[in-house]
Amino acid sequence: MSSRIRPVLVYDGDCGFCSSCVEFVERRVPTTAEIIPWQFTNLDALGTTAQQAQYELVWVHPSGRVDGGAQAIAHLLIDAGGPWRPLGRLLRVPPVRWMAHAVYRLVADNRHRLPGGTPACALPAWDRPGAAAR
Repeated sequence: MSSRIRPVLVYDGDCGFCSSCVEFVERRVPTTAEIIPWQFTNLDALGTTAQQAQYELVWVHPSGRVDGGAQAIAHLLIDAGGPWRPLGRLLRVPPVRWMAHAVYRLVADNRHRLPGGTPACALPAWDRPGAAAR
């Protein structure tokens, strides 16, 4: 059982596209989650790995359960409440869930090509500029 009270949203802080998305969330989506780049947190304590955090957005429930990708976004929207909640719930229901996963993977796999993305977003974390300093 986790002693965490709030959920945690873990993202790739080295990715310009991801950081831009998080800035939007912080401005527009009233979540109770702590939002933190994976590069600056103890992933073991959160019950996830660097491999998962590099691959997808991660939502860590207060219970310790971990969801990633489109389902992390769904939980973020459900947590935000208001007009965001129905959209989050819709993302949890098949076949919308399956389509959301496919769209999420398409975006995540091409984030280096999207606005705010950089060529570094396409590299594994260990090959990114400054990786040796971590």
